[in-house]
Amino acid sequence: MFTLSEPYAPRPVRFLELWEAAGWRLKLYSLAYQRPLIRPELVPLAKDLASARLRASAAGQPHYHVGFVGINDGRGAVFIFVDFWADENELHHHVYVAPKDQPDQLTYRTPSGLSACVWDLGLQAFERQAWISTMLANPAGPDLEQYLATRLNADL
Repeated sequence: MFTLSEPYAPRPVRFLELWEAAGWRLKLYSLAYQRPLIRPELVPLAKDLASARLRASAAGQPHYHVGFVGINDGRGAVFIFVDFWADENELHHHVYVAPKDQPDQLTYRTPSGLSACVWDLGLQAFERQAWISTMLANPAGPDLEQYLATRLNADL
């Protein structure tokens, strides 16, 4: 058995913007603990981190220059994940974590095996379904613009 530090409660997941940089188009999302949106100062940190990660990880991969970034202003830490689509149906996922009071101290955690919390997984599940509906199983054929226009704003 284990003891919960607090019971599960839905958190607001909100689309922030469609960010375009260096040929990439990424949906930016806020996931926030006990607040409606993340702290604004986390957005430039996430963009800088995403730019560097995409340059390092997407090179040589058959990808589409699209994906999403989750900025999770969590209870005890800040989590930023950078996800991009490649090889038709594969999601490349990269995670960074920083202490809540030191968000500029982000550490790359993907090699440790850390993947996602239950709120991050909710966003990933939405993006998975959006990719299937607009790209893989779209009767009209793959439509990147439709994918980018499909956005989540919900409490998960």
